[in-house]
Amino acid sequence: MCHRGRMGYPEDALAPDEALLLHRHPHWKMLIAPVVLLLVSTALAGYLLGVAGSRLEGTASTVLTVAVAVLWIAVLAWRCVPQVVRWLSTHFIVTDRRVLVRQGVVTHTGIDIPMGRISNVQFRHGLVDRILRTGTLVIVSAADDPLEFDDIPDVEAVHSLLYRNAFDVPGDGGRDRATGRPEDGSSDHDRRRTVW
Repeated sequence: MCHRGRMGYPEDALAPDEALLLHRHPHWKMLIAPVVLLLVSTALAGYLLGVAGSRLEGTASTVLTVAVAVLWIAVLAWRCVPQVVRWLSTHFIVTDRRVLVRQGVVTHTGIDIPMGRISNVQFRHGLVDRILRTGTLVIVSAADDPLEFDDIPDVEAVHSLLYRNAFDVPGDGGRDRATGRPEDGSSDHDRRRTVW
């Protein structure tokens, strides 16, 4: 039995001879709205706290201060923190054997697509996504509906990586399609990993 030693996610979710090729979170554009909301709500809360401190006295000042603090915390807890946690807990992983998608903290969901079952790989992105170097990756596996993964960073590079590994094109490292292992008999641990 092969022991990998102490490793972090996603390495600890891989099979002993499985090589990690790519691990990404969604594109950072997913965090733009919560960051803008955080900045605007913090500025507004600061202004209202300044008003409470300079123009009001006694109970009115205390009530306004508490109300502003409660509203600010509610906005953070409702609109900002969940988006950041969702971003941190979403993983798009490609290994030499499969594509894995993991999401969630409380309710954890996952999808595994074996490389040998992938029949088509597509991507699409509009003008803004091209500028930000992101897009939607579409993976079609045998006998299943297409799966779409939004906000994949460097979607064209991920598309090329999947295409090379799923369809054994030149530059794939000489893998045996049946086993997914290198044809020269070497271990994937002997090969250089590319983790973007």
